[in-house]
Order: sequence, then structure tokens, then C-alpha cells
Amino acid sequence: MITDNQTNFLYLADTLPKNYPDFYKRFEKVLTDNNIEFSLLLQTKDVWAVDYMPIQTELNKFVRFVYNPSYLQTKKLLKTIPDVDKICAEIGIETLKTDIIADGGNITRWKNKVIMTDRVFKDNPTYKRKQLIKDLHELLQVDKLYFVPEQPGDFTGHSDGMVRFIDENTVVINDYKQEKEWFYRAFEIAINNTGLDYIKIPYNVYDNKSNDQANGDYINYLQMENTVIIPTFGIKEDNEAVKQLETIFAGQTITTIDSNEIANDGGILNCITWNIKTDK
Repeated sequence: MITDNQTNFLYLADTLPKNYPDFYKRFEKVLTDNNIEFSLLLQTKDVWAVDYMPIQTELNKFVRFVYNPSYLQTKKLLKTIPDVDKICAEIGIETLKTDIIADGGNITRWKNKVIMTDRVFKDNPTYKRKQLIKDLHELLQVDKLYFVPEQPGDFTGHSDGMVRFIDENTVVINDYKQEKEWFYRAFEIAINNTGLDYIKIPYNVYDNKSNDQANGDYINYLQMENTVIIPTFGIKEDNEAVKQLETIFAGQTITTIDSNEIANDGGILNCITWNIKTDK
């Protein structure tokens, strides 16, 4: 499995500069200032590139899950599902296809480990649980596959806004002390059951006007080779979150970007990026 800190090239959806021009200008500058090579994916229909693009398991191996999540099943939202085959062909990538429905945002990974929410079982009702887990192990080429409960109110059911790997044995998780008690307990039990060490970081989405907004979720940062870009929101938790992540990722280039525009629509930096490892 290719990890985020091994990636050296970034793709963004061509809908990003169209839909969020001010944010895109700022983000483009941050990427350029940090010498991150990037390009636009053509013929996209929404900005959340990590969800519909394939998962890179080896340098030249990409696994493509079916992008047909339950939260896009209205007439209007079905139109936002792109033709991923065309997008991949445009950039010269061949994929290994599976009929399993899964979003990239629900595949939080390290070299031999993946964390997903239990949404994957709901999205694949025709699969028996054991068979689905077996197939995921084989497709993702991992030894360990962990599941955590999806967060109440999160329409996507993704794990990348809840937990991220720092190294093989450690993850960062949101400090869910203000969440519903049953979820807080269930999530911590699930994390403890993984046997992984964890570090809590600030989390405050509770002043948002809607559950669909992600403002205040710092864990959805962008990580690439030697660089971590942290979203900020102009709230009091910004400084604490940035300082803590600077300590966690000591030795790497750390920068920030105001991410309110995209967070207002439910996604942040990991959601809008598809970063891969190339042999360039």
C-alpha cells in the first residue's frame, strides 16, 4: 500500500477552480510555494477527487472501487458521478476493477493497514460480511483491516475525517468529547481494539449551521512527501491544532490554508486531492 507520506504528485479535479475560484487561487499558491507538482483531472463532475479516483497499492497498481455511494442517489446528485474510466485513461492509468462500492475517503491507510467505517457494509448489502472483508484484504494488499463506527450526522460515512495514520503503530483521532456519548464510547472502543497508539487533536464542528459542514475538522489535512498542509477555519482551535500537528510531524514542512469555502460543503483537503507516488 502506498502511504500519503510517500506520494510526490497531486491531482485536483478540474471542477475545483470553477466551483471555488478564490480557494483554488490560495491553494495553488500554497502548492507552488511548497514545490508540490500538481495537475488537473479532466471531465470531473465534482471536486471530491479522493472519493472516486482509485487506490494506489503499488507504484503502478491502482484498485478502482465502484463510486456509487448511498448519499448520491437523488436525481440531482447522481449527475455528479464522473466517468472514472475516462479520467484514468486521460492520465494513462490502468486500474484493477472490483464491484465493491467504496469511497476513497473511507480508506485511511498505512503500508499494511487500513481503517474504514462500517458504512462499507451498508453500501454492499449483497456481500456477506466475511467475504467482503476477505476481498478487501486481497484488493488492498493489507494484513490488518480495522472498522470504526461511522460518525452520526456525517452523511458520507468516511474515515478520513475521523482518523489518520502517523506511522505503522500510531494514529491521530479527533477529540470527540463533545460528541454523543454512545458514539464517543463506541469509537474509542473500536480504536482501542486496533491495538494502535493514538493522539487526540482538537475538533469543533459544533458551531456549524449544518451537519453537512466540516469546518473545524483538522484531521482532513493533506499529507505528501515531506509536506503537510493543514486546514484552518478562523476559530479558536486553529492555533492549538496547528501547534500539535507541527509537533506530530516535526521535521516536515508544515503550512496552513483557510479552508472554509470547501468545508462549508462537507469536505476539506484530503477530500479534494488525489495524491499518488510516481517514478518521476
